[in-house]
Amino acid sequence: MPSAEATVLTDRQVEVLELRERGLTQREVADRLGTTDSNVSAIERAAEENVRKARRTLELVRTVRSPVQFTVPADTKFDDLVGLVYDRGDEAGVKISYCRPELYSHLYNELEPYTTRNRLETGVTVGLTEGGEVDIFTETL
Repeated sequence: MPSAEATVLTDRQVEVLELRERGLTQREVADRLGTTDSNVSAIERAAEENVRKARRTLELVRTVRSPVQFTVPADTKFDDLVGLVYDRGDEAGVKISYCRPELYSHLYNELEPYTTRNRLETGVTVGLTEGGEVDIFTETL
């Protein structure tokens, strides 16, 4: 079994995730570990939350380390957001790695749960890497 030592997961969380990935039900995992299926469910939820936080941490670090950063307020239209990304990239001499439809799709895929009628419901911080990648961070993601 992989070691949780250098991660944000506990050994038990890794054990439960590994067993679940093998296709065992929560009841089967509980029987194997000598606990209840509700406890397995709680361990699994906590593990998934830790994974989500770890991903968000990486996204934040990538955004913070981006040489170009800017904040886009809530209620911004997606068309305007795409334009802002290209404008900021041009100002900084960063060639954005996406054509307009790809960038729109990338931004929309990242922010779809936080939009209404192609407008942001929450403000976002956008980071542009030297390689032209576009990273997004919101407080609510």
